[in-house]
Amino acid sequence: MALCLKQVFNKDKTFRPRKKFEPGTQRFELYKKAQASLKSGLDLKAVVQLPPGESINDWIAVHVVDFFNRINLIYGTMSEYCTEKSCPIMSGGLKYEYRWQDDSKYKKPTKLSAPQYMCMLMDWIEMLINNEDIFPTRIGVPFPKQFQQVCTKILTRLFRVFVHVYIHHFDSIINMGAEAHVNTCYKHFYYFIREFSLIDHRELEPLVRM
Repeated sequence: MALCLKQVFNKDKTFRPRKKFEPGTQRFELYKKAQASLKSGLDLKAVVQLPPGESINDWIAVHVVDFFNRINLIYGTMSEYCTEKSCPIMSGGLKYEYRWQDDSKYKKPTKLSAPQYMCMLMDWIEMLINNEDIFPTRIGVPFPKQFQQVCTKILTRLFRVFVHVYIHHFDSIINMGAEAHVNTCYKHFYYFIREFSLIDHRELEPLVRM
């Protein structure tokens, strides 16, 4: 029997503290609206659609932060099964290998173990979503021109977490009774990125059968 969400996902195992929206802000209201739609049982394809009259960048920002929190929680719970020994390469099966690159320490694509890659990824995303120049929270401050481009990069790399977890750790997901929760999170993520064309379709190939 599947366990309840609180039993399946241990919040103490998240890599980073959850990013929260300030009460009273437009983004907090959008987040509440999105969560209410999710809990209402509406079709996920409808849930991800931009509400009438809302800013697309605010809608994307809310979802990027929420997906970061959710995927961080999923991988944090799975991390005991994903070790340097079990996953010496960040990959999605034999065909797909993901190398890490950033603008500081790793200026060229570098081969890392899956745990190393995940730590670098969560650090990098946390830095971006806390950067007021990229994810502004003050009223009247516009999003930068490259905002959606940055979000595409974030979501592309978060998708790789799903690839690795599904291909290399799916048995553990089933044994934990977490399959339904992970699948729902993945479907929500998938419909969102497709609704706004936020990830190149070639990146989706490892999980295309899903």
